[in-house]
Amino acid sequence: MSKKKERIIPKYAVGPIETHCHLDYLKGQELIDTLEKCQEYGVNKVVTIAVSPDNLKKVRDLTANEIVYGTQGIHPHEAKHITQGTYQEIEESLTNPKIVAVGEIGLDYYYEFSDPNIQKEAFEKQLQIACDNDLPVVIHTREADADTKAILKNFSTTLKRKGVIHSFTSGIELAEFCLSEGFHIGFNGIVTFKNAGNVRNVLDIVPVEQMLLETDSPYLTPVPFRGRENAPFYLPCIADFIATHKEIDAQKLIDIANSNAENLFFKLR
Repeated sequence: MSKKKERIIPKYAVGPIETHCHLDYLKGQELIDTLEKCQEYGVNKVVTIAVSPDNLKKVRDLTANEIVYGTQGIHPHEAKHITQGTYQEIEESLTNPKIVAVGEIGLDYYYEFSDPNIQKEAFEKQLQIACDNDLPVVIHTREADADTKAILKNFSTTLKRKGVIHSFTSGIELAEFCLSEGFHIGFNGIVTFKNAGNVRNVLDIVPVEQMLLETDSPYLTPVPFRGRENAPFYLPCIADFIATHKEIDAQKLIDIANSNAENLFFKLR
């Protein structure tokens, strides 16, 4: 009887920066243990992402940890819950040096948990907040390529810092537009999934110089750890897979992706 191949997390001299996760959504892990394990695998900066009016403060509180940074913004699923006070809270929070972007914002027409018109209004208002505060954005888009492109076109000259289209699963046309506009593209565990050929097709056209690495944990656990709750310390698995796919040395890929993250999120904070 053949033995199953041992599942291991690769280690590198310098580990990747985690640019997108949701630490406050972890269920099966103690936060302190997770962050210690991140450092064990060289993941020494972690950006945890806000998504709703209810977790804006939770994200800010998490940034008290030395290696944790955060964002402030409302996901399109939650757009229907935004009030004027929500926008005010986001804007006031951006003076915190550990808050590095406005996000997670955007459009999601796959589920339509919020009306598309409400989503678009929220997306535009939060893009304007990013413009006004000279911060990058973290964008979620699903089944909304045309409207995402149209709205971003309207902010082409005013959104100086650009940002990232995270967990990219959209079409090649939107990817090419975002790359031409100076956005980064974020890749996570989806890229390792057997049925994610569409994501790997996009990966093929994205230069490493415009790529960010993320887990979107606790979701989308990469192969070979499917079935477990995801965590930022699995990020080296994603880096290793992408490096193999793009036929580039993994440490070189990590170094470039880390430089991208530093320049986008941390350089001016």
